[in-house]
Amino acid sequence: MMTDLEVIVRFGLNLIVLSLPLGAATCESLVSLKLTNTSITAAQVVSAGAFLPPGQAPNPAILELYKSLPAFCRVQGLMRPSSDSHIEFEVWLPASGWNDKYMGVGNGGFAGSIRYASLPGANAPSLANALLAGYATSSTDTGHRGDGTDARWALGHPEKVVDYGYRAIHDTAERSKTIIHAFYGSGPKHSYFDSCSNGGREGLMEAQRFPADYDGIIAGAPSNYNTHLLAGFITNIQAAEADPASYITPAKLPAIESAALAACDALDGLKDGVIDDPRKCHFDPATLLCQGAESDHCLTQPQVTALKKIYAGTRTSKGEQVYPGYFMGGETGAGGWTDWITGSAPGKGNEYKFATQGGAYILFQDPAWDYRTFNLDRDTKIADDTLGQRLNATDPNLKSFKNRGGKLIIYHGWSDPALAPTSSVEYYERVVATMGRKDAESFTRLFMVPGMQHCGGGPGPNSFGGPITAALEHWIEQGSAPNKIIATRYKTDGDRYGDPSSGVARTRPLCPYPQVARHEGSGSIDDAANFACVVPKP
Repeated sequence: MMTDLEVIVRFGLNLIVLSLPLGAATCESLVSLKLTNTSITAAQVVSAGAFLPPGQAPNPAILELYKSLPAFCRVQGLMRPSSDSHIEFEVWLPASGWNDKYMGVGNGGFAGSIRYASLPGANAPSLANALLAGYATSSTDTGHRGDGTDARWALGHPEKVVDYGYRAIHDTAERSKTIIHAFYGSGPKHSYFDSCSNGGREGLMEAQRFPADYDGIIAGAPSNYNTHLLAGFITNIQAAEADPASYITPAKLPAIESAALAACDALDGLKDGVIDDPRKCHFDPATLLCQGAESDHCLTQPQVTALKKIYAGTRTSKGEQVYPGYFMGGETGAGGWTDWITGSAPGKGNEYKFATQGGAYILFQDPAWDYRTFNLDRDTKIADDTLGQRLNATDPNLKSFKNRGGKLIIYHGWSDPALAPTSSVEYYERVVATMGRKDAESFTRLFMVPGMQHCGGGPGPNSFGGPITAALEHWIEQGSAPNKIIATRYKTDGDRYGDPSSGVARTRPLCPYPQVARHEGSGSIDDAANFACVVPKP
């Protein structure tokens, strides 16, 4: 039987004792690992509470998270799978208390950084969150450094687009598991991936292209139809910003949200500030048309027209859907339309940034490109032909992932102003149609979240990171599929994510699609125990 070897490592003035299986490596010795197209640039023990990320100081909540970290071995690496690749990654290895599992951490937007920490209440984990839970964990910048809305790195660098599209996440998973094995003397018993937005796309790309990388994947609000998402962003800003008269100011968003809630909040039998399934809401923006002087409480005709286009989605001249529309009911608040669709002013919203950066530097490779010249029929095909194979994760045939025992959970907020909610519904339904319902439901679940915006935030219960991870692990390790996940809304909404320290305002069950949560007729509507998951009536 293998016994443990105690290795004393000096870190500054402190001595840290690591308990390692015989045959395992010390942290510092990992720099000598020989990995394909990879160099380990640093490997050192970080004492408990001592980690600080490079760059500017984190906000107070993140700083407290770092102070709570246990001692760990921090491995930094560089991968060069092509002559133009420069993929940085990190692997964090608990010095003690490893749970024998590996957690891969994804990215948002155009990536460009290691994901060191997440704010309290966030659904998608970071290196720090995963380490605290006992995982060996990794993150990558996907091959470039920069802000998540900056795509200038892609100009003239097709191999970097490949790295961003799928290669960096896959190579990081493979190298990480090798490093884990070298450090502990054995590999992880289970490997998980959990992320949202572009990270959700990364998760689906792993399931589709590299089914052996992870046993379980959580893909939140995935931007998986990337080329059509880009077309949707561009047509949204064409509708709302190409003509200044069409621009909807942030000051008008409360009136839009209030009118939508008045029309549709009670459709599910509860008046609770949340539209349960906005597909059933037939709110007409024309009801807000100004009857006299324009004010923040009404919309001009150009604004009504723009809002209808955003709700309707993107369609070709023949009426074929390119990208679904957005829904009403969660326009205000941190993470709402001011962040994404309208911006604080024209040209300030994230959709504008992603559309103009993605169009100029990734799709058309022309810094002078103007979004006003985008022709949906012509340029969507160009995007599909040019970028589809590198960026889209739309393959519904997940047979290889299923056959090796993989499990997939997708979630998406019904009030998401960034990635259209029904894009996830449509992908899930394609999986069901391709594989058959019985096969599909044996390994995948979709949870739609009423009132949640992009990956978090919004008027509904929107925090469930711990429960959804536990549900996936239980499914993989115990064989029991999740029949509901409890989501929480905290009293203080915070910066898009609820603040757990503020106390619980409401809990609700999230139900496997197409089931929905229905109040059982008695008890508080703020307590998940008083709800049941049911199949809605047609």
